[in-house]
Amino acid sequence: MNKKTIYSLLTIACIIGFWLFENFYTPDTYTAPKQEDNTVNITNDFLPSSTTGSIVHHNHYSLSYNEKHEQAEWVAYELNKDQLTYDDRKRPYFIEDPKVKTKSADWRNYRGSGYDRGHLCPAGDRRFSEYAYNETFYTSNISPQNNDFNAGIWNELEKKVRYWTKKYNSVYVVTAGVLENNLSSIGDEDVSVPNYFYKIVARKEGADIKALAFLFKNESSNKSLKKFLVTIDELENMTGINFFENVSDDIENKLEGKIETSGWKF
Repeated sequence: MNKKTIYSLLTIACIIGFWLFENFYTPDTYTAPKQEDNTVNITNDFLPSSTTGSIVHHNHYSLSYNEKHEQAEWVAYELNKDQLTYDDRKRPYFIEDPKVKTKSADWRNYRGSGYDRGHLCPAGDRRFSEYAYNETFYTSNISPQNNDFNAGIWNELEKKVRYWTKKYNSVYVVTAGVLENNLSSIGDEDVSVPNYFYKIVARKEGADIKALAFLFKNESSNKSLKKFLVTIDELENMTGINFFENVSDDIENKLEGKIETSGWKF
């Protein structure tokens, strides 16, 4: 067999191997180091209701998975000031969530779709450890986002959340796409493409709770963040989720019925 034939066969083998790797290989799971074995549950006051009953607790965020839409209806996490770092992390593979019993959508549904694999709990909020960072790459933590939206106003709000964390020491975040009927979908598993995305940012101030709610169309925008403020009641009507079901009725009514920006530095 001459060298030309050998090189040709090697090239073909490499192409086939790369294709198989891209289309069929996915690592099984990310393993937590011993010092990170314990799950860090979000405080009960800020854990929303679930319309599906499929709640998953990871070490550094929790979620409620919606199998019909192949994504989370909410992801909830706490962000503390001492967790904010700029450590450089190598981006891992997007892999299926081993804790979602019905299996989360494969990342390949997004390939060629024209949509970003948009993080709900941002990888940038979890740079403080390699495992915390890797956890954000479970596909239960992503949703199809318009690139200009993901890299634009959505990214701007993520940065603002980090700013508030630095200023107020700790915030709680609940976020996802609005999952409703008749959404368009992508991929073989029909991953729904939300028309809207929401984010609730809350914090404790003594015995009081302060919260802001944002609602965005899944598209680019040059408007200021304040233009996207809505009441939590409005989000609950759209999603069917009770975001503060575990707090007293008095506090819940005060939080959810109006937009209150006092106490938040924009």
